[in-house]
Amino acid sequence: MGRGPLNSLLEKLPPPLSQDASSTPQVPSPQFIEFPFRFSLSQEMELDFLTTIALIVSLLVIRVTYVLYWTGRPFKRAPTTSLRTMIVLGSGGHTAEMLSIVNVLQKDKYAPRSYVAALTDNMSLQKAQVYEESLQNHENNVDKKRGGAQFMQIYRSREVGQSYITSIGTTIVAIIHAMWIVLKLRPQVIIGWRWCTTIYIESIARVKKLSLSGFLLYKLPLADQFFVQWPLLQQKFPRSQYAGRVM
Repeated sequence: MGRGPLNSLLEKLPPPLSQDASSTPQVPSPQFIEFPFRFSLSQEMELDFLTTIALIVSLLVIRVTYVLYWTGRPFKRAPTTSLRTMIVLGSGGHTAEMLSIVNVLQKDKYAPRSYVAALTDNMSLQKAQVYEESLQNHENNVDKKRGGAQFMQIYRSREVGQSYITSIGTTIVAIIHAMWIVLKLRPQVIIGWRWCTTIYIESIARVKKLSLSGFLLYKLPLADQFFVQWPLLQQKFPRSQYAGRVM
């Protein structure tokens, strides 16, 4: 059998070069430099972050336990002693409602008074200052003898329109700031939130359902006295008390 033209062509080609391992140039493998300092630094940052979170959670648990333990317990003090009072102001119409409530308080019993408003709310504290100045002019400077009034601002936990995701961090900051203010002032009565005795009055704008703050205070429960201004709302939340129209 004869050879084909293809086989004849392949025989004429030169033989392939033999590959010698010693003659082949060796390409150096890339060297990777390890940075143990960077790795250890990230570990320390992660440990510090977890420690901070654990500390905040522990403080909140201790705080809630303390509040639930002292809820509703009577004071062991003389009835003639004045009570340090903290008044938490809202914004807009809520401040007007709160000042109407303060107007009917016994000024010599609930003194000294401390007003707290959000850091971005300047009008509420101005109204409270004008109100306290009018009291000092008409009541023979009784409040001056008892230390007068204090006005403080606190970080807002959530701005209007702020997303709930980003409000987690601002809420933690606001809670820490609020705890610092409470520990500094040591109020015995808080109108609006909780330390020793809490009197919560729902806004008159809430006719059929509670606000978020009122709902949390009612469900936990953390308020010693919970008042609403509409009978329909009292029927839906029977543990509340109908106070009528406050303002």
